[in-house]
Amino acid sequence: MNDKIRADYFALDRPDVSMFLFHPRKSSPSAENRDNFQEIRIPVAEDIAVGARFHLADAGGATLLFFHGNGEIVADYDDIAPLFNRLGINFLVVDYRGYGISDGAPTASSMMADCHRIFDFTENWKREKGFSGPLIVMGRSLGSASALELAASYPDRFDGLIIESGFAWAGPLLRRLGVDPEGIGCDESAGFANVDKIERFDKPTVIIHAEFDHIIPFSDGEALYDASPAVDKTLVTIYGANHNDIFLRGLDRYLEAVGNLARTISNR
Repeated sequence: MNDKIRADYFALDRPDVSMFLFHPRKSSPSAENRDNFQEIRIPVAEDIAVGARFHLADAGGATLLFFHGNGEIVADYDDIAPLFNRLGINFLVVDYRGYGISDGAPTASSMMADCHRIFDFTENWKREKGFSGPLIVMGRSLGSASALELAASYPDRFDGLIIESGFAWAGPLLRRLGVDPEGIGCDESAGFANVDKIERFDKPTVIIHAEFDHIIPFSDGEALYDASPAVDKTLVTIYGANHNDIFLRGLDRYLEAVGNLARTISNR
């Protein structure tokens, strides 16, 4: 892990903050046996593993490591995953602690530490299974923090970045969730710093944001886009959409942007 990217997230680990940041739901392991679907548990700490579902398409195609939003679990993406697979993309969606079949309880500091271990696992898994295509990291909403942490820490090991409904600054988001960042001693410079982290990644980047997002305003998506140093970058506006109906309002535009990025990096 890049020491320059490390930050102190412990101010956010208080129960009265975690209750706003995280909304975990449990699930049972999948009883289905699919040739293109694997459910696994990724070790992230002693006696703690997080659940993941690997929806497989093509060993030579792009692989997308996906961090979901705070009220979602990997099983919620079972219907969406085949759409990524049809684009030739291997879709790897992972949970946080306490979500799905994962162990433990979610905290900001564990989420930000675990994403590094998940990334290491993903690279090793790709190598062992013979998946040779490029690697994309993607985060939705809260998951944008994990995705940008990895993109900023390992810019030479990712080929593309996608942020959907991501936040640029933690402070305004915390206030909208009912948390006073100054009151808990949370300094933006020592927090998620998403808008600063994206400045460290200059490879193909896609920012997707709902026009009328009431949780994370469209202006946050614009700020991330403006801060990105990538020459090849795209801002996709899902018109008429709010935070939680992006797929309903703009699935075609969403998939078109993801597919274009995958094709771009696969042809290099």
